[in-house]
Amino acid sequence: MVAPDRMGADVAALEGKVAIVTGGGSGIGAAIVRRLVRDGAATVVVDLDLASAQRVADEVREHGRARGAEADVTDEEAVRRAVELAVSEFGGLDIMVNNAGIGEAAEPIDERTAAAWHRVIETNLSSVFYGVKHAARVMKAQGRGGAIINMSSILGVVGFNGAPAYTAAKHGIVGLTQSVALELAAERIRVVSVSPAFIRTPLITGLEERVLPLHPLGRLGEANEVAALVA
Repeated sequence: MVAPDRMGADVAALEGKVAIVTGGGSGIGAAIVRRLVRDGAATVVVDLDLASAQRVADEVREHGRARGAEADVTDEEAVRRAVELAVSEFGGLDIMVNNAGIGEAAEPIDERTAAAWHRVIETNLSSVFYGVKHAARVMKAQGRGGAIINMSSILGVVGFNGAPAYTAAKHGIVGLTQSVALELAAERIRVVSVSPAFIRTPLITGLEERVLPLHPLGRLGEANEVAALVA
């Protein structure tokens, strides 16, 4: 295994770039923010919880430029505003990380409500479409290419008992990414997905003992390892 600090971009390799990270107030998103800012990218930290977004932005500001922003990623207009904020605050957009997501309660499929289903699909999949759409709009207009990174999951390629909406959304992210990558390649905009296994974050609190045996290494992944891969 490559040490996380030696994976991905070198320090300052992203100097002059502008990034957005959704769900950047905690977990994997916060780790990605730390890595991108350390590597030189001015970063907008987007989260539903403004206080969390600002806390992460304040934490990394000694290493580079960052600011927090509140957005409900299930609202396309909110995502559009976040993209426009990056442009107005930092002068453009080069890197869009569509990371925001939620889990779901395990319950029988025949007892699962449509509202619960739609909440997960809107947060974990539709939000990625909004992020891709508005990032691509700005990147195409700039004419200098860019990178869009969509956070899928190991559950984007396999199933998981008790998480049908989450699994469907993550599978959907993979298909969305593959399709849009073909469309935007001519614009020099790379669209990729990242599919972590179970990472030690608040999202899997209480599931650790259940999912640990699924990892041949005998341990859970760490958020900084995913951040290194994104970088």
